Amino acid sequence: MDVLRLVYRMMGRISTFRSYQFVLLLAAALAVVAFYYFGSEKHNFSSTTKRIKQTQANHNTNRNDADLTIDTVFSHLEEERGGAGEQDGLVTRKQNDEAVDQRYHLLMMFTKVDKNRSLQDKFRVAMLSLVKHGRFLHGEVLALHFVSDPASKEMGEKMLQELLVDATFKYEVLFHDVATLTQKLFPIVEAMQKHFSAGSGAYYSDSIFFLSVAMHHIMPKSITRIVQVDLDLKYRTNIKHLFQEFDHFTPGAVIGIAREMQPVYRHTFWQYRKENPQSKVGDPPPEGQPGFNSGVMLLDLGAMRASALYNELLKPSNVAKLADQYRFRGHLGDQDFFTMIGMEHPELFYSLACGWNRQLCTWWRDHGYGDVFQLYYRCDGPVYVYHGNCNSQIPDD
Repeated sequence: MDVLRLVYRMMGRISTFRSYQFVLLLAAALAVVAFYYFGSEKHNFSSTTKRIKQTQANHNTNRNDADLTIDTVFSHLEEERGGAGEQDGLVTRKQNDEAVDQRYHLLMMFTKVDKNRSLQDKFRVAMLSLVKHGRFLHGEVLALHFVSDPASKEMGEKMLQELLVDATFKYEVLFHDVATLTQKLFPIVEAMQKHFSAGSGAYYSDSIFFLSVAMHHIMPKSITRIVQVDLDLKYRTNIKHLFQEFDHFTPGAVIGIAREMQPVYRHTFWQYRKENPQSKVGDPPPEGQPGFNSGVMLLDLGAMRASALYNELLKPSNVAKLADQYRFRGHLGDQDFFTMIGMEHPELFYSLACGWNRQLCTWWRDHGYGDVFQLYYRCDGPVYVYHGNCNSQIPDD
């Protein structure tokens, strides 16, 4: 009996041992699975964190270079492209000079939008039409720059999450702080503000309306081309085609811009025209000089930096000299400045076809210039971009 009990006891211990052994084997197997699964997740998380840090480091470099507050809010980029590299013109490159992404820089003023429902509606039309027609090749990125105040930025982030959802191209969204930009601009453009700003004096806040004039001093030197547009636009073609107009710039041209399509400058230059009746200043196209409209501008920042003539014209003494010569007093900011120097130095400008900035405003037709209005307003050829300036209704097509 004692032997039998001993045998049963030993068999129980063996059974217990085998159960324990099985538990150990099961735990080991689970540990292996966890190692590969969670270890892989940890690797992916670390890689993603590294990419974020690399991207942020690159943006910080640009911020320091330009003394700007630049926040990349979100992007739609292929992660496989690796970390962001230093921009060389429109092309982002790695250190080994292997091309990574070609960037097309598009900038819009986006201030006080949070308080203005009309601006919000215009922005919606602009972005939805841009996304509808926008087409870019693999390896190309549309960089969307917005100059904004904090409240408008917050609204813009929310709106863009919705408005860009159907984009078939890669993009990134960058917000620039308007206060920082204004501080940077003021000493450069202060002297010209009294000639081309609304009101009786040059206000500090007015400086932002001259951003395009001094963009080549503000943006990082690595950005050599940028397109600045108003919010009240509707695109009818691929925005990439607008960037291709840079390739048609004539020698010496630094800015691409369309003519003004109302007799604004026929009115503004009235005294000069009276003193110089044979002048073409303010006359309608094709022989006249009707001035420019800044709703769509192609800024060749590299050419602007390299042009001794253009930078000479920015000097306060030369601004005052030309303003006195043309008896000029405007209120449209950068548009007035470009119009004035264009009267004297048309070679600095590449003339965009009116279809790239088909202005719809008819205000001057009903304010004293109805007899000549159509001479300015007429635009032959296809329309690529509608411009609903002075709150004009944009066609649904």
